[in-house]
Amino acid sequence: MNKIFRWILKHKTLIITVYVIGCIVSMLCKPLVQVNYDMNDYLPEGSPSTIAFNVMEDEFEGGIPNVRVMISDISVPEALVYKQELIDIDGITDVIWLDDAVSVYEPLDIQDSDTIESYYKDENAIFTVTVDEKKRVEAVDSIRNLIGDNNAMTGAAVNTAVATKTTVEEITKIVIIAIPIVFVILLLTTTSWLEPVLFLVSIGIAVLLNSGSNLIFGTISFVTNGAGNILQLAVSLDYSIFLLHRFEEFRKEGLDAEEAMVKALCESFTSILSSGLTTVIGFAALILMRFGIGPDMGMALAKGISFSLIVVFTILPVMIMLSYKWIEKTEHPPFLPKFILFGKAVNRQMIPAVLVFCMMIVPSFLAQTNNNFYYGSEHIFGSSTQLGQNTEKIDEVFGKSNPVVLMVPRGNTAKQTIMSDALKSLPEVSSIVSFVDKAGAEISHEYLDKDTLSKLESENYSRMILTVDTKYEGGDAFNAVDKIRETAEDYYPGEWKLAGESISTYDLKDTITADSISVNMIAIGAVFVTLLFSFRSLMIPFILVLAIETAVWINLAIPFFRNSTLFYLSYLIISSIQLGATVDYAILTTSRYLEFQTELPRKEAVQETISAVTASILTSGSVMTLVGFLLGFITSHGVLKQLGFLLGSGTLLSMTIVFFVLPGFSKLSLLLTVD
Repeated sequence: MNKIFRWILKHKTLIITVYVIGCIVSMLCKPLVQVNYDMNDYLPEGSPSTIAFNVMEDEFEGGIPNVRVMISDISVPEALVYKQELIDIDGITDVIWLDDAVSVYEPLDIQDSDTIESYYKDENAIFTVTVDEKKRVEAVDSIRNLIGDNNAMTGAAVNTAVATKTTVEEITKIVIIAIPIVFVILLLTTTSWLEPVLFLVSIGIAVLLNSGSNLIFGTISFVTNGAGNILQLAVSLDYSIFLLHRFEEFRKEGLDAEEAMVKALCESFTSILSSGLTTVIGFAALILMRFGIGPDMGMALAKGISFSLIVVFTILPVMIMLSYKWIEKTEHPPFLPKFILFGKAVNRQMIPAVLVFCMMIVPSFLAQTNNNFYYGSEHIFGSSTQLGQNTEKIDEVFGKSNPVVLMVPRGNTAKQTIMSDALKSLPEVSSIVSFVDKAGAEISHEYLDKDTLSKLESENYSRMILTVDTKYEGGDAFNAVDKIRETAEDYYPGEWKLAGESISTYDLKDTITADSISVNMIAIGAVFVTLLFSFRSLMIPFILVLAIETAVWINLAIPFFRNSTLFYLSYLIISSIQLGATVDYAILTTSRYLEFQTELPRKEAVQETISAVTASILTSGSVMTLVGFLLGFITSHGVLKQLGFLLGSGTLLSMTIVFFVLPGFSKLSLLLTVD
C-alpha cells in the first residue's frame, strides 16, 4: 500500500481533476433521479396483491379506490354536483357515492338506512375516489382546492401525495440546520479552524458522487432519498477524522508532511477499511430483502460508503497535503480535555459495567422481539398533521372504511349474486358495488352505459368493489381479508383475485417479517467474518458483534417498555444500520487497545486507549446522534421520523457500551489475538 499512497500524493493534479469531473457529472445527474413514495410498489412481483393489481390494470380502466373525501353541511343535490366536479378532475378515474348504491330520486327514508349512512350522514357526504397513481400529487392538490381546508380527505393516495411534497422540503430543512451544527461540533472536537472544512468538503464530495450515481437505479425509494445522504455523512465522517488524527500524531513525532501522511495512511488503512467494510456489509444485507425498499436502500448506501472510503484514501490526503501548513497555522487550543480522567473513571467501573451489560442481553433481546408493529402506510402521518386530523374527522362521522376489489371470472351472474349475498353477510362488509348489485343478475349488459360497465366488467373478469368497515391494517382488517378470501375460494376456487390497501399491507407484513431473521443473521455473520480476518481472533469479533448487537436490542426494546408501536420497516432497517455504522467505534477502540497493550500494562493500556479514541468517537457519534434526532424532530413522515429517533438513541447506546463495556472485557482477558 505504501507505493500506492505515494503515487496518489505525487499525482495531486490528476486526482483533483478526476474528482472535479465526477462532481460536475453528479450534479447534472442528481436532478434526474426519480423518487417513489409508495411502499406497495416495492412488494415482490409474486405477491398475491401485486398479481391482482396487475390483472386489474390489464382488465379494467379504473383502479382501486384510494381516497375518501368528506364534504360537510351539504344536501343530496349539492353532493351530486360535487361528485361530478370530482369526476372532472384530471387524474381521477372513478367516484363512488350514494347514487351508485341506491336511487337518490326516491325518498331516502324508505330505503336501507345502513347503506345510506355509509355515504350520507348528518348532512355529511363521503365520496370514495380512485386516483391514478401517476397523477396523484396533482389530483390531490385539485381535490384540496375544490373542497377547501374545512372539509376532509384521507387515503393511501393522499398519504403518498403528501409525503412526496413534504419530504423534500423537510429534508432540505434538515440539511440547512444540520450543516452549521455539525460544523460547530467539528470545531469543538478538532484543534484547527480549517479541519472541519476539510472534513465536510471531503464527505460532501462522497455524498454528491453517490447522489448523482443513483441515476443508475432510475428510481429510488423515499427512505433512501430522505435518509441516505445524511446517513452517509454521519456514518462516514469518522473515517476522515481517524486519518487526520493519525497524520497529526506523526507530524508531532517530527516526520515531514509526506512521510507523516504515508505512514498515517498505512497505519490506519486496516482499521478504516475494516470499519468501512462492516458498514458496507450492514447496508448490503438489506439487499437480500424481498421487500424492494431494502435492496433499494442497501445498494445506495453500500455504494455511498464505498465512495466515502475511496474519497478518504485519495482526495482527502491530497487536500490535507495542499493545506497542512494552513492547518498548522490555524491551530487553536483544544476545546476538549484529553480524557485522562475519563480513562481513569472507566478503569474503576469496568467490571460492574460488564456485569450490568451481561444482565441486559437476554431481556433486551426478548423485549425487542415482542414489539407491536405497523406494516403499511395508514399510520405514517400522525394526528398533529393536517392529514392525520382529516382522517380522525372522517372516522368520527363515518367510521373506518377500507375499500377492496374482488375479481372473479365473468359470466355466471347467478353465482356472483349468491357470492355477493354471502359477502354482504360478513359483519365487516358494509356495501358492494358490482354489476350484479347495480343491475341484478337478470339484467342484460346492454342496458348499462358503457362507462359504468367498463369499470365493473372486462373481457375476462367481473369486478366487485367492497367497502370494509375496518382500518387498513391490524387484526380486524386482516381477519376481514381472510374471510373475503375464504368466501371467494368457496365460489371460485383458485380463480379469484383480491386487491386493495389492506391486501397489500397483509402481503407487506408477510414479506418483511420473513426478511427479518435472514437479513439480520446474514449481516451479523458477514460482519463477524470481516472482523475475523481483520483481527485474526475468534474472541474479538464475538465480543465486538455482541456489544453492538446488544446495543441494537436495547434500542429496539425501549419502544416495548414504553408500550409504543414501531414501523416494522424502521425496525428492520435500523437493525442493519446501527450494527454496520457503530461497530466502527468498537473496531477503533479495540485496535488502539491492542497497540497500547504491547507496550503498557493492561490497566494503563485501557486508560491510554480511552484517552486516544474518545474525541474521535464523540465527534462521529455526536454527529450521527444529531442527524438522527434532527430527522426525527423535523420530518412528519412516520417511517423517517422513527428511523431518525432510533438512529439517535442507538448511536448513544453503542457509544456507551464501547466506552464502558469493551474495556471491561479486556480486563477479563477476553480480547486476545490469535496468530
